[in-house]
Formats: sequence, C-alpha cells, structure tokens
Amino acid sequence: MESFNNLMYGFGIALEPMNLVYVFAGVFAGTIIGMLPGLGPISALALMIPLTFAMDPASGLILMAGVYYGAIFGGSTSSILLNAPGVAGTVATSFDGYPMAKQGMAGKALAIAAYASFVGGTISVVFLMLVAPLLGKVAVSFGPAEYFALMVLGLTAVVSLSDKSLVKGLIAAVIGVMISIIGIDLQTGTERYTFGTLHLLDGIDFLVVALGIFALAEVFYMLLRGGGGKEPPRNAIGSLKLSKSEVKEIAAPVGRSSVLGFFTGVLPGAGATIGSFLGYSMEKRLAKDGDTFGKGNIKGVAAPEAANNAACTGSFVPLLTLGVPGSGTTAVLLGALLVMGVTPGPAMLVDRPDVFWGVIASMYIGNIFLLVLNLPLIPLIAKILDMPRPLLLALILIFCMVGVYGMSFSIFDLLLLLGFGLIGLGMRLFGFPTAPLILALILGDIMEESMRRALQISGGDWMTFIDKPISLALLVVAALSLTLPLIKKLVVARRVRA
Repeated sequence: MESFNNLMYGFGIALEPMNLVYVFAGVFAGTIIGMLPGLGPISALALMIPLTFAMDPASGLILMAGVYYGAIFGGSTSSILLNAPGVAGTVATSFDGYPMAKQGMAGKALAIAAYASFVGGTISVVFLMLVAPLLGKVAVSFGPAEYFALMVLGLTAVVSLSDKSLVKGLIAAVIGVMISIIGIDLQTGTERYTFGTLHLLDGIDFLVVALGIFALAEVFYMLLRGGGGKEPPRNAIGSLKLSKSEVKEIAAPVGRSSVLGFFTGVLPGAGATIGSFLGYSMEKRLAKDGDTFGKGNIKGVAAPEAANNAACTGSFVPLLTLGVPGSGTTAVLLGALLVMGVTPGPAMLVDRPDVFWGVIASMYIGNIFLLVLNLPLIPLIAKILDMPRPLLLALILIFCMVGVYGMSFSIFDLLLLLGFGLIGLGMRLFGFPTAPLILALILGDIMEESMRRALQISGGDWMTFIDKPISLALLVVAALSLTLPLIKKLVVARRVRA
C-alpha cells in the first residue's frame, strides 16, 4: 500500500503540465538519437547538463531519463531496417529483425519491437516501484569476482548459440576480447596492440566495430552478389498487424525477457546490451524452433527488445538507491544529479522523494508516449525499404561514415570502419558468428577490470573466483552452457549410429 501511495505522489509530479512536456520532449529526442548511428544517448545527455542546471531536479531527471530509454526504444529502427544498430543495446535485435525486413516484414518487425519495448519497459517500472530498495542492497553484494563470473556467463551463453560451430564462436569471442584491450592499459600504462600508432592509444570505439561488422559488411555482401542485388518488392513494408497466434507466440518470451532484463540492469556494469543478449540467448534455447533464430523469427525480435528496455529501467535501481552508475549513460545522469544538488543514495527516498517517485511515474507515461509516437510512424519510417537497392546501399554507407566520423573527426576511424567491414564480410562468407565478437568487445574491459580487482583483493589467489557461492554458481552455469551442446551432439551422433 505504501508503494502505491508513493507512486500516486510520483504521478502528481509527473503529470504537471511542464513535466509532461519534458517527458514527451525527452522520449521524442531519444527516439531520433537512437535511430541515427553515431549519436548515442551519452553525448546527448552530456550536452543536456547545462540545460537542466537551472531546472527543478525532478524535471531535469525526467527529461534526461526520457532521452535514455527513448534512445534504446528508437535504436531498433536502424537495426531492423539497415542492419546498423543505433545503440549497443539493439545489436541483438538486428539478428532477426533485419532478416524479417529483407523478407518483406519490416512493418511487423518494427511493430513487434514497439510492443515488446513497451511491455518490457512497463513491467520493469513495476519492479522498480516495488523492489528498488531491496534490490539496491542485493546489488551491493556483487563484488569483482561475481562481476567477472557474470561477464563470463554472458559471453559463453552467446558463444554456445553458434549454430554451425562452437569453435568458430569461440574464435570470434577471442578476437572480440583482443579488440577490447587495444590501447593503453590504465593500470600499468603499457601500450597493447597499438602497432606504434597514436590513433589506437584510446582503443577502438564500439560503434566503429559494430557498423563495420554489420552494416558495411552487408553492403559489401550485396555488392558481391551483383550490383546491389534485386530491387525490393513494392510492398516490402508488410502489415503492421499481429495475428492472435503471433501475439500468443511472443507473449511468454516478452514476459521472461522483461524480468531477466530488469534484474540484469540492476547489476552495475551489466545494462541493456548484456540484458538483450541474455534475453535472446535464453529464448533461442527455450524455443522449439530455435534453429530458425537468425533467419527472421519474431521471438528473436521480441525477446531482446523487451530485455533491453527492461534493463534500461533496471539500471536506475543502483543509480538512485546507491549512487552507483551501471553504465556510461547512467554515469552522465549521476553527474547531472550532482550538478543539480541531488545526491543519490539510500537517503534519497527520504530526502528527495519527488525526484525518485517522479522519475518512476514519468517512465509509465514515457512508455505510453513512445508507443503512441512510434506506431503511427512505422509505415513512414519503413518506406526507406522502397528505395532502389543502389540508393539504399549508398544511404547505409553514408550513415556509417557520418556516424563514425562525427565521433572523433578522424580519417583513421573511417579506415578502421572499412577494415572491420571487410572482416565482417569474411566472417559472413566463412560462417563465423558475429554476436560473440560484438559481445566480447563490449564485455572485455569489464571482465579484465573485474578480474584484476578480484585478484588484488585476494592477493593473487585465483581460488577467489570459486570460493564465493555466487561466482561459483555463475561459472558452473557458464561451463555447462559450453559443454551441454557438445554432449548433446555426441548423444545424437550415438543414436544415429545405433
């Protein structure tokens, strides 16, 4: 009853006319930012800090939070239509969303993404309202050893889904980890894999790799097949309506992925990207038609979209209740709160309930705005597929180049983009999965940092990873995720021989 009363208090703040305007402006701007590769919510939020300085803290956080989850919501558009993920959290959406678009079901894929995002965001807000203080305490119990084990589990879960070859999946993951550690080691100051060039001292940005491996590789692949391929059919958008059987088919994956995504987002350092990959891998394992994932399965779109939006909301738990940012985006939000004179932490529920409950209530409203805003625009946005194929390929190429060049204004990054485009083409031609490489790139830094901290705390004792129950359990599950597919293949082979 107390949570309900607090929520009503939050709605009283969120429903103020100006705060409604801020919610709409935030989710609208976030949607546009998510659609455009290269912008990203971090840079947008950083630019907003001076704007929110003079605002009421509740209003300022409502606006910035809207940009954050709006960008995750909108990032699915470029993933589905162009195979160019706008934000890291929507990479998994492209695995089945883009094949659906190529099959003339772009409208349905975008509609599924919108519905799943709405449900995932709404379920996670309910969890945020009910269990935020309790989960904040649980998140504190995760130390470096537990985080390392969690990252290993996330990576092995995706590697084990490699359809054709587990070995190729492991090779892709190792390459991803190697790319993630390029640059200066912040602990020792050692240069790693820089090859003597100053351009690599800061490492390689995720966007360069993602756009090269997915979008540019797709352009090269289409050109390799001959002049950009065939013209798309005139009704390439397809219907936006979902049949009763399709709704029933995605209902359970959306529900499961929403819960998984929220609890993943609660853990600092996990976030929407890991949540979406875990949601996708869980559904592929559970589905009877798991072999069709990656070929246009609607559950492969619904699961990661529900998970990434739920994880986005879940990341507010450590931010608001502990003052611990779980990602670069929430770190910017933490900085904005401190600038506005609000100190997140356990006392925030008592000292600034207007900020805490006002933001939670605004997320309910923001998710409704996102659904109402995006569904009518789907036919208009999906018209991009009606373009002649050569023009569409040129558009993808321009998106990639502008997005990458706009980050650092470096010609070297454009050369890296070209290089990763060729690598992505080679992986596609020789059957190497791209998901393990991308996830390893994202998790590599966190894995290394967590491993080093755990070893420093334990005095170099590697047993620290199995002495703690949580990390031991996570590592056991990670080992099983790799070995069970092999055991399954051996059993099937024996049955065939018998």
